[in-house]
Amino acid sequence: MQATGKDIEVSETQVIRVRYWAAARAAAGIAEEEVAVAGPVTLAELRAEVVGRHPGTRLPDVVGVCSVLVGERPVSSEDPAAVVVRPGDTVEFLPPFAGG
Repeated sequence: MQATGKDIEVSETQVIRVRYWAAARAAAGIAEEEVAVAGPVTLAELRAEVVGRHPGTRLPDVVGVCSVLVGERPVSSEDPAAVVVRPGDTVEFLPPFAGG
């Protein structure tokens, strides 16, 4: 099958959208970013990738204590090496919030 412009566009847009909230946003210096992937990755791999994109920040410490959503599914209580994140998914890092 011959590749068309549309096929190329699809392969180029295999991304996972990562959103940072509160302290995670402050540590990353951005509210969200897209991570290009060749296919499904584990949450552990994704976490390592985003931490590596922000060297010298508090992001490793902050994401280590974050609640995590993949799409609308909470996955914080699961092993990050067993959580599969697919292209097109949105992953949100939500630090613990203080308040009353």
